[in-house]
Amino acid sequence: MNLAAEAKSPVVPDVPELIIGLISFLVLLFIIWKFVSPRFEKMYAERAEKIEGGIERAEKAQAEAEAALEQYKAQLADARSEAAKIRDDARLEAEQIKEELRAEAQEESKRIVAQGEAQLQAQRAQIVAELRSEIGRNSVELASRIVGESLQDEARKRGTVDRFLAELGSNGSGK
Repeated sequence: MNLAAEAKSPVVPDVPELIIGLISFLVLLFIIWKFVSPRFEKMYAERAEKIEGGIERAEKAQAEAEAALEQYKAQLADARSEAAKIRDDARLEAEQIKEELRAEAQEESKRIVAQGEAQLQAQRAQIVAELRSEIGRNSVELASRIVGESLQDEARKRGTVDRFLAELGSNGSGK
């Protein structure tokens, strides 16, 4: 035998080591396939289920949020339309109150004017009566000075005054 044949090559392993390594690899492969791989698969399925459940929950929450947003927008639109209606009602009511106040003011103005005219008529009648009396006295006094006779008798005075005023009235209306 050759010395070179007896020396083992560092690249080629020994057959018994190769058989033991192969058996150990197969045992390890069997253990991984039988025990470790199902656990990994189970953990992977649980993780995938959690992720899918999370996505479903997120989609459901997003749908609920969108529904709540739509409901909020609808309520906001209702509130805005209600506010507009209240504003319009208030504006109409203000116009009605304004018209009522204007009508009351016009009525009050008419009442005050009528009362003023009535007072004016009463004062005019009083002044006319006072002037008649004054004119009567003055005319009787003037007539008694002119005629020279004394018109002391009250009935005669009154008749003379009435006659004088009638003549004055006919001369005044004739002009």
